[in-house]
Amino acid sequence: MNILDLHKKTWDELSSRRDRLPHALLLSGQRGIGKFAVAKDFAASLLCENPDAQQRACGHCLACNWFAQGNHPDFRLLQPEAMTEISSGEEEGKKKASKEILIDQIRALDEFLGVGSHRGGLSIVLVNPAEAMNRNAANSILKILEEPPASILFLLISDEQSRLLPTIRSRCQSILIGLPETPAAQAYLRASGIDDAERWLALSGGAPRLALELAEKNGSGQGSWLPTLLTHLKQGAQHDPLRAAGDIDKLLREQKGALSLRQIIDTLQKWLIDLTQAANSLPVRYFLANNGEISALAAKIPSTRLVRAYRKLATQRREAEQPVNGRLFLEGVFLDYRDLFSPRPGE
Repeated sequence: MNILDLHKKTWDELSSRRDRLPHALLLSGQRGIGKFAVAKDFAASLLCENPDAQQRACGHCLACNWFAQGNHPDFRLLQPEAMTEISSGEEEGKKKASKEILIDQIRALDEFLGVGSHRGGLSIVLVNPAEAMNRNAANSILKILEEPPASILFLLISDEQSRLLPTIRSRCQSILIGLPETPAAQAYLRASGIDDAERWLALSGGAPRLALELAEKNGSGQGSWLPTLLTHLKQGAQHDPLRAAGDIDKLLREQKGALSLRQIIDTLQKWLIDLTQAANSLPVRYFLANNGEISALAAKIPSTRLVRAYRKLATQRREAEQPVNGRLFLEGVFLDYRDLFSPRPGE
């Protein structure tokens, strides 16, 4: 099953615009639903010389071969250097790659934008994720969008479009990509060889590509981090914050960018949501396999504490994207978690 099968409505909408494309499309939606795959397939279909009846790339023509090899002359992908290094393997001792899209990457487009298409059609720039552009890069690309060259299409991918400059959003036609239907997403995971698809899909919030990533990384010992985190969270009042911070910090360093502080905070937020659900006699939303343990923990926490803790985590999530001392940051987070279970007079 192809990811496009999960987003047929979006693909049909994109295909309907082929003959009247704007200079910029903004594809936004929840992280891990497959936006990048949809955008890349759309770019491939626009560059393809013989698209099929569904307007998908044929996969066989010269243009498709170039695209598959990553060297099509009319296509550029802009993403943080750190994302490239995660996929290719970071070299030991090399300067830490940026997690932002930098202005030099935008400036490097000058020749690409100025020479026109090599194949007599579109030139396409795919920006993923668009909110990774730092302020200088965002202002630079805004100038291009204000006076776009002819036959250029910008495809911007965003998990959080509210973090983009309003002026950038206003110069793009926006397409919101929703969550796929649950049965189809579960079938996609099973077809990808994932057992217990319901569990992983719930943990991802219904996002199939994120579910696939979580299952693949945590279904075996290598690269597995979720079991370590859950081991500490399930201990409740007996949880040791300093040990938890040390264990997670070690995993972060070992995985060299494949795991981030933000992912840890995202998971903690989901854990708190499920504790709040259980505290209000509602079914858990994310951690289906831990329903009983979550209910037992929730019975020991006043619901007002959970609300305050979630709000603080939302702030810490933003802080996690900045350069911080990971170990100290995690110690504070886990100390806050243990404090949920501390008895307080009058509460």
